[in-house]
Amino acid sequence: MHLKLQTHASPIGDILLVSDGDGAVRALDFHDYEPRLHRLLRRHYGDYTLATGAAPKIVTAALDAYFAGDHTAIDSLPVATGGTDFQRSVWNALRAIPPGQTLTYSQLADRIGKPSARRAVGLANGAKPIAIIVPCHRVIGADGSLTGYGGGLHRKQWLLAHESLTH
Repeated sequence: MHLKLQTHASPIGDILLVSDGDGAVRALDFHDYEPRLHRLLRRHYGDYTLATGAAPKIVTAALDAYFAGDHTAIDSLPVATGGTDFQRSVWNALRAIPPGQTLTYSQLADRIGKPSARRAVGLANGAKPIAIIVPCHRVIGADGSLTGYGGGLHRKQWLLAHESLTH
């Protein structure tokens, strides 16, 4: 699989944006988590090549609009991932959480029709290669705590505040 990598500035640090030849986002991570980006790419796609190249303008424009305050600008961006059917169902459910709302892992498990799978939902969440566009930052602990975030809790706090959430 041949993929393109573009570094894109954001208010919470440079992001690494990986896209394919069809214009779909394959991965999005933060610059200080590049080893994890490569680990997830290998896990999802096996052998891959990653060359510097521009992401589709629609993707960078939508990300810029999101960071400028249009929180729905990223909702329809095309994404493509590997993963199991279960993982992809979790990631699709994440994309259905509107900006300004949060869910717990249990609520997310309920939404995909697997109420006893909250731990598996958490694992699927951690295995997703696309941050922000697949908004796992909108998932919180059962007690309302922010819990972990692959890009660091400071970024999760920023993203939730940016979407006008307070915790």
